[in-house]
Amino acid sequence: MAKAPVLTPQAEDFPRWYQDVVAKAELAENGPVRGTMVIRPYGYSLWERMQAEVDQRIKAAGARNAYFPLFIPQAYFEREADHVEGFSPELAVVTVAGGKVLDEPVVVRPTSETVIGELMAKWVQSYRDLPLLLNQWANVVRWELRPRVFLRTTEFLWQEGHTAHATSEDAAAYARRIAHDVYEDFMVNVLALPVVVGRKTASERFPGAVNTITCEAMMGDGKALQNGTSHELGQNFASAFGIGYLDDQGAQQTAWTTSWGVSTRMVGGLIMGHGDDRGLKVPPRLAPIQAVVVAVRDDDAVLERCRELAAELAGSGVRAELDVNVEVSMGRRVTDWELKGVPVRLELGPRDLADDAVTLVGRISGTKASVPLAGVGRAVADALDAQQSEILSQATDRRDSRTAECAGFEDTLEAARSGWARVSWDALGREEGEALLAESSVSVRCLVRPDGSLPLADSEPDLVAVCARAY
Repeated sequence: MAKAPVLTPQAEDFPRWYQDVVAKAELAENGPVRGTMVIRPYGYSLWERMQAEVDQRIKAAGARNAYFPLFIPQAYFEREADHVEGFSPELAVVTVAGGKVLDEPVVVRPTSETVIGELMAKWVQSYRDLPLLLNQWANVVRWELRPRVFLRTTEFLWQEGHTAHATSEDAAAYARRIAHDVYEDFMVNVLALPVVVGRKTASERFPGAVNTITCEAMMGDGKALQNGTSHELGQNFASAFGIGYLDDQGAQQTAWTTSWGVSTRMVGGLIMGHGDDRGLKVPPRLAPIQAVVVAVRDDDAVLERCRELAAELAGSGVRAELDVNVEVSMGRRVTDWELKGVPVRLELGPRDLADDAVTLVGRISGTKASVPLAGVGRAVADALDAQQSEILSQATDRRDSRTAECAGFEDTLEAARSGWARVSWDALGREEGEALLAESSVSVRCLVRPDGSLPLADSEPDLVAVCARAY
């Protein structure tokens, strides 16, 4: 009898494959309240690595971490009309606490523009207080009607940055800096997803924003995933919350603000952007475990050498794991490590030891080679570097091969059935064409210049719409 596959094949049922990977790689599971999730240790270790890399870049951009309340007065949301309208269907509102009906309902944080705006108004008095660059790592709640673990959950983890500036130019430049120097840099050079950075259309902007910059990544089934956004809020929130300052001439001015965030949705992007029918493929720079040393047999000499090898790798800066769980079959253990997407696997048995060698297996490259134990540190380092480049190349080749240059509405719709379409915004019919695409569950993910770069204004000529089905 043929052995049943560990995972549903992607080509057979991509959503089921995704659910299988989440469960069998022990990443997460559904929480007791519909729409919530429990992130298991291995899944959380992926998030921790993402968090550390993004946080480093945020701090390099000048922002400082703070923390703001989970509960926000409902009245705050009523000060900015577009914001409250955009979030009303998703709000979780507390009306009873401590056994009593509250005098004023409070909202469980869906995002923090309102409460941070209230505090910025207290902290900003003079142009010398600007720019004020803040970030927080937190959980948020948005009541999700169609939940999917990591991709859309009622509660999720994220970072949200909030800044106030003296001029619109400074605010716009900072929003672009976050999009490029923080998000795009991380997503391309660590997460190995070649994102397209573009402007959202008016209908897709963040509620209350005057411009939203998005980072869009292609998943393995050709759909798009919004991996992160950076918003120019103009003076909408500053006016609503009284964020003003005295300029260098002593005149009262209104500040310009931004907000920006990435979330645990990026874990979903990692799974769908790189995974295959054997499970995860984790880029080496991101991987919480870069190399695992696997003892093939229950042999004292083999076990001791495996321990030494794992310690040697850890000492050289490789995030290494030791697997001497020899009571479990080698086949089962190999399957489990492949499911988790560990980039390098070192297999050592009695025969390898006799040859003073170890078998090095690359999860991303699919290669398998015997390397001398004396040079294994260098071989692992080289393999990690090569596989980081290779996984980015694989994702870029897939995106480029499944992106079609289109002339108008019909071929855009056809191309978006299996991949992405690039079409002139004017030839599509702008907002009218966008609305027609939406009737077929295709959206304009973003607007870019013909060369793929980020436009600075919606009014730029020759804008290109990137269209796709999306998560």
